[in-house]
Amino acid sequence: MTAILGISAFYHDSAAALVVDGRIVAAAQEERFSRRKHDYRFPQQAIEYCLQEAGISATELDLVGFYDKPLLKFDRLLETYLAYAPRGFRSFLQALPLWVKQKLHLPREIRRGLNGDYSRKIVFTEHHESHAASAFFPSPFEEAAIVTLDGVGEWATASIGHGQGNQIQLTHEMHFPHSIGLLYSAFTYYCGFRVNSGEYKLMGLAPYGEPRYADLILDHLLDLREDGSFQLDMSYFNYCQGLTMTSRRFHDLFGSPPRKAEGALTDREMDIAASIQQVTEEIMLRTIRTAHRQGKSENLCLAGGVALNCVGNGRILRESPFENLWIQPAAGDAGGALGVALFAWHQLLGKPRTPNPDDSQTGSLLGPSFTTDQIRQYLDKQGASYRLIEDREQLAEHVAGLLADQKVVGWMQGRMEFGPRALGSRSILGDARSREMQSVMNRKIKFRESFRPFAPVILADHVHEFFEMDDGQLSPYMLLVADVNSGQLSELSDEDRQRRGVDKLKVSRSSVPAITHVDNSARVQTADPVHAPELHRLLQSFYQQTGCPLVVNTSFNIRGEPIVCTPEDAHRCFLATNMDVLVIEGFVLLKDEQPDAARHEIDAYISQFPLD
Repeated sequence: MTAILGISAFYHDSAAALVVDGRIVAAAQEERFSRRKHDYRFPQQAIEYCLQEAGISATELDLVGFYDKPLLKFDRLLETYLAYAPRGFRSFLQALPLWVKQKLHLPREIRRGLNGDYSRKIVFTEHHESHAASAFFPSPFEEAAIVTLDGVGEWATASIGHGQGNQIQLTHEMHFPHSIGLLYSAFTYYCGFRVNSGEYKLMGLAPYGEPRYADLILDHLLDLREDGSFQLDMSYFNYCQGLTMTSRRFHDLFGSPPRKAEGALTDREMDIAASIQQVTEEIMLRTIRTAHRQGKSENLCLAGGVALNCVGNGRILRESPFENLWIQPAAGDAGGALGVALFAWHQLLGKPRTPNPDDSQTGSLLGPSFTTDQIRQYLDKQGASYRLIEDREQLAEHVAGLLADQKVVGWMQGRMEFGPRALGSRSILGDARSREMQSVMNRKIKFRESFRPFAPVILADHVHEFFEMDDGQLSPYMLLVADVNSGQLSELSDEDRQRRGVDKLKVSRSSVPAITHVDNSARVQTADPVHAPELHRLLQSFYQQTGCPLVVNTSFNIRGEPIVCTPEDAHRCFLATNMDVLVIEGFVLLKDEQPDAARHEIDAYISQFPLD
């Protein structure tokens, strides 16, 4: 047996992954255990879980890998400071202590984090090698083009390469400070959202606006080339030398300082979001076409934080010349932990690889699960009122009936998902046919901004009936946006067509209004028996009862809170929100039957989590 532990840490979204004899045994983000969203600290608890899942100790590990090369990254920090000196001295001083204390001593920190029980070799891969490995090695392809896009690793901000069998090779790179990820994050910051957290909000805001500033961006901020590479005019940005993403010149160009966090959203922010989203998609498409022109494959694998831009991914699926696409579900830094472990197994140790036609990520269900006895003990200790339905078909039928009755259901089943999306193991579910469901879930359950859209999960063999996707096309990881079929759309009045901004939310646009975004699109997840067996069973029952093969699927958490991990996390979130039902494996809890539901303090719960 060969056991390899992969680690990502110290930047954001720390994670651990364990590969045993080439099989992905476990993977999880530290935030799920620490309850600190985007936790950057050493993933102590995630590592402990991975080892426990495999039934081994740190002494039995054969190899430990870290997802980037800290010395190269420090070299970039120094060179950037020297290039801008004396500007940037303040930001340099802020960054230096963590480097001196931890980042420059990673072998020591890793061994310390493993309680001194590991004495064997530690390997370091380059950041984009880890991304590329996480994209290709779990994919269903024997060979594929690879594209990675993110903020920055050591120096690289984007890469193009190729995977064949058990080997990957990166052939082209774009280097810092020119970065599609940092460009998008700059606009995230300018629109008042948190960098490395709010980028998905910017993407969700874009359909409310018009791309009025796209030409301004292309004319002033960057020189975009046909191959997708570009150079930024750094006079508009401040991330190389300051503590902000944008400069005064940027603010002058767009007519004001950055929006204050939690301030009012205006048409202007919506138009800016639409504009940078359009530019980002254009960069992505040009890069993808360049990868295809190398002529080595009709298959494409994507990773890096920008690969979580599911609107851009949808355009790649529709418009790129590649025939097949696979995206790493943990595409950001967390997935780097998995990438370095797989890179070590295949590329460093030379072990063979046999692609799984369904992919080898097993639905990304790689986190903890809990037994009936564990759940019962916890619920009994809390004095919870519950019903246990052990027959899975009966459970699906019962919960489907509750959903059809417009109940909002917290759904916790099996192993927790690895990556930022709840895929049906740690989900909140609702009836997509309801006109009020989006508003209810945003305001009374998630406690988040009204403009935020919700995604559908649909039976895979019905996807073409509701969305502009091919019959049987799979999207198990909720990473693709597709248009709602015209046959499902509602006829709009002239008044409805003329609505602007968040006023568009008042319009019921389709037969499934709760998941239809204001541009008539949706971020689609397909459910099939391989990737999501329990969710598939529930959807089958819901379809039998209602004739509708899809429901709303959003992550089981509130704003600022990591997705729930344990029965305790799920139960607390259930009591502190306006969720109607909680289902943990076969245990069904109704809110109005809980003895302490009325006195549970919602405000106190919300205050535990900083706004993201």
